[in-house]
Amino acid sequence: MGSIYLIRHGQASFGADDYDVLSPVGIRQAEVLGAHLAQLGIRIDRSLSGDLRRQQHTAKAALNQLHNAGLQIPALEIDAAFNEFDADAVIRALLPGLLPEEPEALHVLRNAAQNRAEFQRLFARLIGRWISGEHDQADLQSWQAFVEQVQGGLTRLLEQAESKQNIAVFTSGGTITALLHLITGVPADKAFELNWQIVNTSLSCLKFRGKQVSLASFNSHVHLQLLRAPELITFR
Repeated sequence: MGSIYLIRHGQASFGADDYDVLSPVGIRQAEVLGAHLAQLGIRIDRSLSGDLRRQQHTAKAALNQLHNAGLQIPALEIDAAFNEFDADAVIRALLPGLLPEEPEALHVLRNAAQNRAEFQRLFARLIGRWISGEHDQADLQSWQAFVEQVQGGLTRLLEQAESKQNIAVFTSGGTITALLHLITGVPADKAFELNWQIVNTSLSCLKFRGKQVSLASFNSHVHLQLLRAPELITFR
């Protein structure tokens, strides 16, 4: 059987003007991951990411550690199907309908870095509306369309994969959530309950034979835990 390692990007710049940039912690997380894979002697035959900078930067920082350890690394392939959904667009589109129930929501979302717990609560409510399909809008990618996007990426990956390959996919939490939903059949709302637990640079492993795919492990971040540095275990 082959293995697909789903790797969430390192910590991005939450609360900054440009979220799509790894923080110093995010860079360190990616380097620790790469060193851990090198120590395990895992051979990466193919590597892919979406076209987001935080995904590509995580890939390059991790793969560079494998290279430094004397291991061969593949060129990074880009497939936008593994991009994250547009969370800002979801917020902009669905927030007006939530304001009558949550009058402070706009203030919280504008000051997310100072209100992390309340931001998470409100964001979860907005995601619940998005995945329900009851608030779809013509100018907003629906949850179902996002799932189909991710399914297309997985299908292409499997069509091009060779048996017993180890394939690294550097992606995002929402994309991993959609894959969990597709592969295990877990309902979308339950999949997002798992989403909130996905650690930056965690490893989830899929096993594949032909077009058959199963989940082997989820959200492993032992590479961070072994350092006994709690500041490296982050969720955004």
